[in-house]
Amino acid sequence: MSGLNEKKEPDVFIVADNILSPLGNTTAQNFSKLKQQVSAVKKHYDPDISSQPFCASLFRNDDSFIKSGQHNYTKFEQLLIASISDALQDSGIDVHDKKTVLIISSTKGNISLLEKETMGEDLKKRIALPTSAKLVSECFGFINQPVIVSNACISGVLAIITGMRLLRSGLYENAVIAGADVISKFILSGFESFQALSPQVCKPFDRARDGLNLGEGAATIILSANKKYKQNMKVKGGAVSNDANHISGPSRTGEELAYAIKKAMEDAGVSASDVGFISAHGTATAYNDEMEANAFHLTGLQSVPINSLKGYYGHTLGAAGLIESIISIQSLKENLVLPTLGFENMGVTNPLNICNKLLAGDFKNCLKTASGFGGCNGAVVFSKK
Repeated sequence: MSGLNEKKEPDVFIVADNILSPLGNTTAQNFSKLKQQVSAVKKHYDPDISSQPFCASLFRNDDSFIKSGQHNYTKFEQLLIASISDALQDSGIDVHDKKTVLIISSTKGNISLLEKETMGEDLKKRIALPTSAKLVSECFGFINQPVIVSNACISGVLAIITGMRLLRSGLYENAVIAGADVISKFILSGFESFQALSPQVCKPFDRARDGLNLGEGAATIILSANKKYKQNMKVKGGAVSNDANHISGPSRTGEELAYAIKKAMEDAGVSASDVGFISAHGTATAYNDEMEANAFHLTGLQSVPINSLKGYYGHTLGAAGLIESIISIQSLKENLVLPTLGFENMGVTNPLNICNKLLAGDFKNCLKTASGFGGCNGAVVFSKK
């Protein structure tokens, strides 16, 4: 009898999106390049970032993202504003509505300012993510205080899950979710200290993989619980977990990511056989790829077509989960699974169905996974129904 009083959670629909990357300024431009297997990862020689040449996906130094105005927005903030602007255009979403919330995802924000300015109270405030979130929010006129999600490399996926949960709760009707990160000397040197960077375009899940590439980018996805969007695709479910294993090393068993995947599928009401394809985190580092492979086996997903987009974009940190989710959504729309750039020979103990060529099919649901420093894991399911 208790179930009679339970209120059904509203569906969460995908209204609009944008990807701003070195491959293009819109989702359509980005997806077109990916279908042609064009990578934005290149060899760079930039003494401001590293004394040694490195492979990464970077914007050009002369790239302009928004028209100059009275505000002195940083590159990070400009990326967010440009991406949000494109996604909002013709979306029908009112940012001035008290039912609309802004969610910002980033791992490092304006941390690069530490390299150029003297530390003081003003700088401490300027590099704080709430400062950037407030500036971006005010630029558009959002009424509600923005929500910030910064949880290592699952930030983008967690931001989507956070938006989904806020809409399901009834606190808001619409969520504008944006993420961005900019590569700096501080960030690059951190990954160099782990000896985690590849001197070439990375090779996720491949036997010859030797590390990751970093990347810059921004992305925005707009969600709504308004039933006028009921014909749109949905965020069906999501979940997070933590390894409690090591600050920089993932679980060796994959059980914790498997837990997040199982909970996400339960939340979405789908089984392993319903998942058409998987967009993996796939960083091309030895431990991450091995852990993910274990998790996919533990959840019965080892035969499902899997790809990683890191060979196209590099690891875009706080934007990665959003960029890769939006590409997955576009893949569902076009019934195409993109190949994993750089993959040739299976390099994980538990074999997976790694997609290494453009795969056409009739796909109803897809799973996006992410894992990050501190042992965090995230999984989210997107669906046509």
